[in-house]
Amino acid sequence: MRKIDEIGLKLCKMQADVFSASASREKCSSLIFIRRFMNSQVAQRMDTDGFLFEACDINSIFEDINVEFGESSYGKEKYSDSELYWIGYIYRYWAYTHQKTSKQIYKIIKPKELKGLYYPYHSFDPAQAIERILEARGMSEDNLTSRGVKILRSVIKKEKDSRNDS
Repeated sequence: MRKIDEIGLKLCKMQADVFSASASREKCSSLIFIRRFMNSQVAQRMDTDGFLFEACDINSIFEDINVEFGESSYGKEKYSDSELYWIGYIYRYWAYTHQKTSKQIYKIIKPKELKGLYYPYHSFDPAQAIERILEARGMSEDNLTSRGVKILRSVIKKEKDSRNDS
């Protein structure tokens, strides 16, 4: 895990601003926008440390996402600007500090669940909110790491066993 720094805070703010603006700029529902964003090339670029050095703004981010996925008007439910801001901030803070990709974080927690946690957790420090979310799910960074090691070991064992059977 890494500590949040100036670069991380700027990335969090940028993603939060994009999420918040999506309520009025995008025709699709908030859930669809967030799914598209978290799986986009823009999010992949934000996962790297060089994103802030690119010449891009909120308008170009929306353009990039619409070029990648096409425009959509699917879905109706729009989250509030403040909910979207917090969700975007939490997703980026989590990805940055836990050194995970946006896709990995999106698989851990979906936006509908984050929206449900907005009112109880939005006034918490982001690190504390993430810690509570992981705790409530019976997860921790150590659990996630040890689970990954166990999966990797089982895959290696299966490969060895299949070679020995040949």
